[in-house]
Amino acid sequence: MIEKGFDTLDLNKQYSYADYLLWRFEEHLELIKGKVFRMSPAPNVKHQRTASNLHFIFKKYFSKKKSKCQVFFAPFDVRLLDTKKSVKSDKEIFSVVQPDLCIICDKNKLDEQGCLGSPDLIVEILSKGNSKKEMKIKYELYEENSVVEYWVIYPYEEILQQFVLNEQGKYYLYKTYVTDDTASSYLFPDLKISLEQVFEE
Repeated sequence: MIEKGFDTLDLNKQYSYADYLLWRFEEHLELIKGKVFRMSPAPNVKHQRTASNLHFIFKKYFSKKKSKCQVFFAPFDVRLLDTKKSVKSDKEIFSVVQPDLCIICDKNKLDEQGCLGSPDLIVEILSKGNSKKEMKIKYELYEENSVVEYWVIYPYEEILQQFVLNEQGKYYLYKTYVTDDTASSYLFPDLKISLEQVFEE
């Protein structure tokens, strides 16, 4: 059955990716461990400009490197698997997120629907509508799914927090960068990014 309105969903129910494929909503939604999350309203200019600047920097870097890694930006479905299961059918996938930016180096994870499995690096750019609960849930989800490098960007404060998995598979705050710093990727050490360029207007 195709659901046509967000209000028709039972927010206490667990949904799968198979359900997600049937939805035809104006709202952008994410599915985290079967629970539906309505995304914030359309990103504002500051958010969009930050995402666009960073996408350009990533794209230019990987093009010059002639790398197999690819950069994708929202809306782009990333389906994350329950780490206790190996089944990849749509009915067994309960988390579908749309990171602002992600880098994927394994082309076998890409299909017509997006990405199946964990990107190598995920970037989330916070909007004023992002809740602390939402960010905590995503942090835990990315950690559980072994996303090696995770960036959280605060565009208004012009801060970048860089989280990296340790040997125990837990995130730790690797570095914090501010406006006049040059950020360096953990996975791609020669990728140097001036935050002034990221937040440039």
